[in-house]
Amino acid sequence: MSAMLYYEDVHIGDELPTLTKHPTTQQLVKYAGASGDFYQIHYDKDFALGLGLPGVILHGLLKAAFLGQLLTDWIGVEGFIKEFDCSYRGMDVPGQPLYCKGRVTNKFEEGNEHCIECDIWTENPGGEHTTPGKAVVVLPRRS
Repeated sequence: MSAMLYYEDVHIGDELPTLTKHPTTQQLVKYAGASGDFYQIHYDKDFALGLGLPGVILHGLLKAAFLGQLLTDWIGVEGFIKEFDCSYRGMDVPGQPLYCKGRVTNKFEEGNEHCIECDIWTENPGGEHTTPGKAVVVLPRRS
């Protein structure tokens, strides 16, 4: 978790600190148990290959959770996520790093909330954005 982040410290164009994840097949099995998503493409290599996939693939919602961690690590304990959305545009596989990234696209105030809008995404080692999304976080002011 980052130190306290304030609205005044964030600027349009700022990049969020990259969060690198190293998903494993064991993590996929644990996530299947926790989420109830037991579709075989996430843990049975032969089944996944039979469907034309490159092998087992990460759960989409697991990648969304990684993006949620990217945001919460960045905003610190006083910030909160107001809006979060992502879509699954590419497959990611265990055994390869997955980079969670983001960029500030807007700042605005809404009532008493000091909002930061961001583009967020997961990126595979080839640079493909496999899970693009958007988020709005609310940060405290210094004053």
